[in-house]
Amino acid sequence: MTATDPALTALANGWGALSLLHARIEAHIERALQGGHELSVREYSLLDVLSRQHDGEGGHLQMKQVADAVVLSQSATTRLVTRLEDRGLLARYLCPTDRRGIYTDVTAAGLELLAQARPTNDAALQEALDEAAKHPELASLVKAVRDVDAPAAR
Repeated sequence: MTATDPALTALANGWGALSLLHARIEAHIERALQGGHELSVREYSLLDVLSRQHDGEGGHLQMKQVADAVVLSQSATTRLVTRLEDRGLLARYLCPTDRRGIYTDVTAAGLELLAQARPTNDAALQEALDEAAKHPELASLVKAVRDVDAPAAR
């Protein structure tokens, strides 16, 4: 392959379109969450991930798992957890079976804010996808996003 190989150009174009779609969606959701709930996309994602924990086997996430789930470094995730803890939305505690481990739970205030923000997030995502679908270079990617885990037509 050479730098002008059509296959590489197509891959670069596809990657550019995917990056553009992601940026547009994230920016639209960010504006909606900030305006309506004073939450960033990352803060919302963190609250959402942590709210899905449970008391069963493997139900609580370690910080590395949380970082992977919100697509941040461990240090950035720790700073984000600290900010939300300072706002009273999260609480940390020692793992009962391994005192070296620290878990994070969403507080009642965090769950309430998440419940209020979820419809805003969902509507903003839908709006961003609808707008992106109007652009031919993004339409196939929007379809792919909408088809992920969509119920199979019978």
